[in-house]
Amino acid sequence: MKNEKKRKAFRRNREPKWDRLDNTAHLFPVIAGEDMTNVYRISVTLKEPVIGATLQRALDMLLPKFDGFNVRLRQGIFWYYFEENGKPAPEVKEESFYPCRYILQNQNNSYLFRVTYYKCRINLEVFHVLTDGMGGLNFLKELTYQYLRLSHPKLREQEGDHLSADTSLNLEDSFLQNYKKSHSKNYHTGKAYIMKAPRLRSQEFGVIHGYMQIPQLKAVCKSYDMSINEYLTAVFAWSIYQGFLHGTPSKSPIRVAVPVNLRPYFGSVTTKNFFAMVSAEFLPKKESYEFGEVCQIIRDSLREQIAKENLEDIFSYNVSNEKNFMMRAVPLPLKNLAIRSVYTKTALANTTTMTNIGNVKVQKPYEPYIEMFHSFLAMSKGQLLKGTICSYQETLVFSFSSIFAETTVQRLFFQTLAQSGVAVTIETNGVYYD
Repeated sequence: MKNEKKRKAFRRNREPKWDRLDNTAHLFPVIAGEDMTNVYRISVTLKEPVIGATLQRALDMLLPKFDGFNVRLRQGIFWYYFEENGKPAPEVKEESFYPCRYILQNQNNSYLFRVTYYKCRINLEVFHVLTDGMGGLNFLKELTYQYLRLSHPKLREQEGDHLSADTSLNLEDSFLQNYKKSHSKNYHTGKAYIMKAPRLRSQEFGVIHGYMQIPQLKAVCKSYDMSINEYLTAVFAWSIYQGFLHGTPSKSPIRVAVPVNLRPYFGSVTTKNFFAMVSAEFLPKKESYEFGEVCQIIRDSLREQIAKENLEDIFSYNVSNEKNFMMRAVPLPLKNLAIRSVYTKTALANTTTMTNIGNVKVQKPYEPYIEMFHSFLAMSKGQLLKGTICSYQETLVFSFSSIFAETTVQRLFFQTLAQSGVAVTIETNGVYYD
């Protein structure tokens, strides 16, 4: 008891630790708000109902081990920065509202993430300033392991409460570690085709999941000489082309922004943001493209861009701007004005975003308890419909998130898959049935 009191007194008396934001993270505090939250969700569905009190205990135990999540956001003279939080973990709540809402720090113990649950599902929602999808998944898996150990004493006895060997706590800014001096912009800023349609009611948020079997999907992808990521990007672009342009020419291209996880390319294990954005582009110049033509155009567009050298050029340009002495010396309010202006141009350079979390692997002892993983994104400027791929074992789920009242693109997307021979099972959050 005395030792615990000494530890608490030590924490109160010492200066809190602080950390810089990674290169990409500088954007998110500037543009985030109620209408553009920059919050994403990753969730895990268990084979048993979730007990809220046990999930809270799991979070309380886990959070002190993750310095990258145990922070609050502070505003300095020249940059935002992270400061060690030290408050109790945010309260775990049963989900009762729409997902990906703006995270108000003063209502969340100053934390930049939230944990909720609903029936058998555990939801982790993260403000993108903290980390990307890989960093979020890293945290969610450990939270799930800890929860399952508390729920099943034999599992806890077998595994203990330590972190898994494949869980990273690395907080390096891999952008700074890997950039090369560059002054040339290597991504699109010209305006793309922007989808416009009636919207759902204020604060409503539509989610549609489409489940498919990976072996069946791979067989179709092989017939087009495409990867799963390339093929689903092409189906997405095709569905926008058919649903909004109705197969007619356009002066502006359909561009699907595709975040690329940079860790495999640069040997990084950071839990901070480390991704680059490429754009799959399709400009309809003539009447009535065939689906196969669009597939080839999207495939070639992505393959031209997803190479280490090109990815390095993309993020090096941004890092070079951050390291520019003149930029560093500008006070934060003026920086924010410049960042917002640049963001507006680049945001409208893409029609939508499609991200791939990848095939989620979990530790063997926990596999019998886990049914599925899901992920989806909040809306951003000009992009009111987005897609996310997530897979677990032999099942892949493509998740649409949208605030459009109609589901034309989603319907065409899944119809195209079904017509190609991929059986799809649909699930929604019910917003379209009100």
